[in-house]
Amino acid sequence: MFRNFIEILKQSTKYRDYEIDLLGNEIWRDIATTHDGQYITKFFFTKANNLYYSPGAVFKLGLQLFGRSYEKVLNPTSTRTFITDGLAALSGSSNLIGFESDTEGIEPKYKVKTDKFYKTLLPIPPLIHFEFARNRYFFEQALDQLISIRKQFIGANRTTKSGIMVFPGAGLKSRGWEAEKFALLIKKLRQNTNEIIYLAGGKAEIPLCNYIMEQSQSASVVNISGKTNLNELIELVTNSAMIICNDSSAVHIAAAVDTPFVCIVGGGHFDRFVPYPEDIVKNGSFIYEKMDCYYCNWNCVFKVQSDESFPCIAGIDIEQVWQAAQKHLPVG
Repeated sequence: MFRNFIEILKQSTKYRDYEIDLLGNEIWRDIATTHDGQYITKFFFTKANNLYYSPGAVFKLGLQLFGRSYEKVLNPTSTRTFITDGLAALSGSSNLIGFESDTEGIEPKYKVKTDKFYKTLLPIPPLIHFEFARNRYFFEQALDQLISIRKQFIGANRTTKSGIMVFPGAGLKSRGWEAEKFALLIKKLRQNTNEIIYLAGGKAEIPLCNYIMEQSQSASVVNISGKTNLNELIELVTNSAMIICNDSSAVHIAAAVDTPFVCIVGGGHFDRFVPYPEDIVKNGSFIYEKMDCYYCNWNCVFKVQSDESFPCIAGIDIEQVWQAAQKHLPVG
């Protein structure tokens, strides 16, 4: 949700003559190199969480960053972590800019120390909750200019609008709608549309999609989980008639390419990543059952087994999602 600001950064009066490097997650290598490569001098990709257990890899990456002699380092995430703060410091730049951040991703005792790495720490305005708006605010401060874009977008080739893509994954099983409910929803879809239904996701979602495939018992359901890279997935979402998903990357891709969607939402990061503000996305539906314990950062107050959905998600029934899906079903 920050990548559109790379182009703005590179084209700005302040930094248009600078070389810009990007340090990011290996997961989105494909999209970054394909769509943002023209603005970036050098990419560094890593799996940040793995670095906590790989001091040698941290040292090697730190040496590479230090060797680039950066004048300035920008860390636009509003939830900083110990490892990303450490990598920013290892760059050797004395001009680090970041958010004051919360303590969701870093223990307070460590944050007190890593705060000192930064020359500038921007407070998060209390009325800015949506992640894209936080990113826009960060880059407005870094560039000393107003930025007009209100949501992410990505260029993709649109040739048709057919098929319904279902993304049942959510990273952690507890954050996702139950597999059995997805299977029953697919049965309802089959009874009411001739559109082919695709089960999609990464390699980690293959067992989940296989299970839903078996439960849905329909020859009109195609399982493509684990068979696409990120760029291919973007093309498929762009050319789909509708997306049904949990709170995952799928909803942000759909919003970026203006494909209708239904997104099942829990309370962990409510208002931050989803739902989108109503005036930004017109062709999407967010389904949720708001509870008093919302905004918990996924630190659930209920005892939930690892194979169970959090109560805020389990409380969403099939009929709620079906009613929303009907609004976006292709006509004819």
